[in-house]
Amino acid sequence: MFAVLTLVATLPLVGLFFFRIYDNQLIRQTQAELIAQSRVLAAIYAEEVTSRLGAGIPLGAEIPRELRPDPPDAVTPIRPLLDLTADDLFVRRPDALPALRPAAAAYVAIGARLMPIILETQKVTLAGFRILDPQGVVIAGRDEVGQSLAHIDEVAAALRGQYQAALRIRVPDKAPPPIYSISRGVGVHVFSAMPVIVNDHVAGVIYTSRTPRNIFEHLYQERGKFAAAAGTVAFFTLLIGLVVARTITQPMHELIQRAGQIGRGDRAAFRPLAHYGTRDFAELSRHFFAMAEQLARRSDYIANFSAHLTHELKSPLTSIKGAAELLLDSLTGPSGTLTRAEQEKFLRNMLGDAERLETVAQRLRELARAEVVSQNEQSELADVIDRLRERFPDAAIEAGGCDGHRIAMSGDIALIVLTHLTDNALRHNARHIHIEARADAEVVVLTVANDGDPISPHNREQIFDAFFTTRRDSGGTGMGLAIVRAIMTSHGGSIILSPLASCVGFVLRFRTASPDLPARTTFDPDHAANPIHGCHDNDPSHNNSMSAG
Repeated sequence: MFAVLTLVATLPLVGLFFFRIYDNQLIRQTQAELIAQSRVLAAIYAEEVTSRLGAGIPLGAEIPRELRPDPPDAVTPIRPLLDLTADDLFVRRPDALPALRPAAAAYVAIGARLMPIILETQKVTLAGFRILDPQGVVIAGRDEVGQSLAHIDEVAAALRGQYQAALRIRVPDKAPPPIYSISRGVGVHVFSAMPVIVNDHVAGVIYTSRTPRNIFEHLYQERGKFAAAAGTVAFFTLLIGLVVARTITQPMHELIQRAGQIGRGDRAAFRPLAHYGTRDFAELSRHFFAMAEQLARRSDYIANFSAHLTHELKSPLTSIKGAAELLLDSLTGPSGTLTRAEQEKFLRNMLGDAERLETVAQRLRELARAEVVSQNEQSELADVIDRLRERFPDAAIEAGGCDGHRIAMSGDIALIVLTHLTDNALRHNARHIHIEARADAEVVVLTVANDGDPISPHNREQIFDAFFTTRRDSGGTGMGLAIVRAIMTSHGGSIILSPLASCVGFVLRFRTASPDLPARTTFDPDHAANPIHGCHDNDPSHNNSMSAG
């Protein structure tokens, strides 16, 4: 934004720079025209002098060898090099001075012969012409005939045989309009001094001058082209504005409006935008809506979780409070209100409720840890299975295909997952637990099945919900499978319940430990239809038995 504003601020300076460059081009164009006109007159002048050499016409100074022109057949162009920014701008041209001696009669005759050509040329080119003899005396021109211009710098250089041009301040007949002051070229005059060379001697000088064309006059003459260029620029500017509005402004305003709707809790705002404009903005919008939906789901989860947590904590707290009040009444009231056996019972109930609260707090800490993802963690699946067997030495745990698989999860976290599944199976009368692993594209699919009490169809939909348990009387918290799902989700994996109702089986999908894998891997539900080894639907009576703890 700073760069754009800086560019906009410098646009007027760029415009002034354009005027200066354009002025410079007009000055060089004027110099080129003077060079061409002077060269033609110099060629005619040289022919006149050459024809009079036999009559003894005097020539000027001899040109030094290093300044002599190339052979007649060589091309020796004189390039216009005047520059407003580089060359010095001289004061107005000095006035002519009286000649030390008059021009020779032969040169006066040559001037009289060239005068009609000068007058006809001046009608078209509007240039000023002065024809000088070898001493710098004017022999032809509208003014200053018979006077000397040899003291002028560019004329003095030409009398030595070297072409020279100069920019001088021009004093106009009347003041130019104020806007013309932007164009520096309107206040200068171009002077060109072309030497006439005969037999390597200076025979005279063609001294010409002209005011460059004014930039505004030139722009007016070319107004059709400039109008077409301005129209083209305006058209493309409008087109760019429409493209920017279509691809950036409109989608941005719609996204801002959707963000406001989402902030007010409008779930209908999660629908895609009508138009994304650019691919980058489409990707940004998709990520924004994905983040917003995730935050919304998270908000719903927290609200639901808080309600369940309040319910779970309310029961043991109420029980502890009631038992404490009864014990306090027994101590402060008449003796014999509660027997010692009743007091011990209330105290045991209070300890049991406190243990339940402690267990719930521990599960909550595990759930919070499960939702925090650690980067660049990996472990060998076979090592995790070995540690699981050490934790449950009395359980019959069978494992197959686990060697050689590395998963993108630390060994401790993976052990927590399998520990919850194993402990839950053993508490539901499982005698054998079968674990089997297989590689599937960029994930490792792990099936964990047991022969314990099946899960009833009614409870299958709620088995991963926090605080859902069928063992509340025996101390179940309903947090085990919720912790497992949170761990798998936070590590880019998934867990589902086997679709078979005859046994309890889970399908876990771990990301493989490879740096080339994406950050998340989406679960393919088609794999859930594959039968889990160890589950056989051979007992229809199990379909409505116990639910999971």
